[in-house]
Amino acid sequence: MMSTGRRLADVVLAPLSGVTMLLALYMVFVYVPSDKVQGIVQRIFYFHVPLAILTFVAFGLVALASALFLWRGTRFWDRLAHSAAEVGMMFCTLMLVTGTIWARPIWGTWWTWDARLTSALILWLIYAAYLMLREFSATSDQAARYAAVLGIVGSIDIPIINRAVYWWRTIHPAVLVTREGGSGLEDPRMQATLLVSFLAFAALLGWLLWVRNESARLHDEVEVLHQQLLAEHER
Repeated sequence: MMSTGRRLADVVLAPLSGVTMLLALYMVFVYVPSDKVQGIVQRIFYFHVPLAILTFVAFGLVALASALFLWRGTRFWDRLAHSAAEVGMMFCTLMLVTGTIWARPIWGTWWTWDARLTSALILWLIYAAYLMLREFSATSDQAARYAAVLGIVGSIDIPIINRAVYWWRTIHPAVLVTREGGSGLEDPRMQATLLVSFLAFAALLGWLLWVRNESARLHDEVEVLHQQLLAEHER
């Protein structure tokens, strides 16, 4: 029989992600009107913003699970942190890519060392270092603890990214909704499209996180059996 977690992931999250993603694509490219200022290129916004928010969620989960691992010392929390970091890196990479694609026609350049963009790149580098540490020290408990500390420290960059547009001069937009016309989500269709896109990516995040975490759990079980067989062989 399937576990509750597997039923939730395979029966709920996977189909929900697929259906809402198809709906989001339809809404982005057919249903929603173009922005009054930025035109059709603004449609990438409906991918970029959910990816950014869920990147923060994933890396926030890394920090939380890492703290619980350091406190409790159980492998469950370490696996969850590692899995969330891998999925978060995928979302963070897509966030940066969609951001540069959006920036090219609007700012006239693929990249600028803007405060928010730079801090987002730093976030990517921190968790890339986290994954490299995990990869090259996969069996070391001490490395897992070092990685947990890095996972916690890295999360400090999340509120910095969020507040960068208020703390420093930046060309990155801060307001999503305007009430006096112009560029923003003043149209209810825009708000609905953003919501559906967010739900699609959130379901995808949940499903990928479960799949990766379950894979890590099975790997641990196989490793335990392997060690037991080696111990039996040496007797």
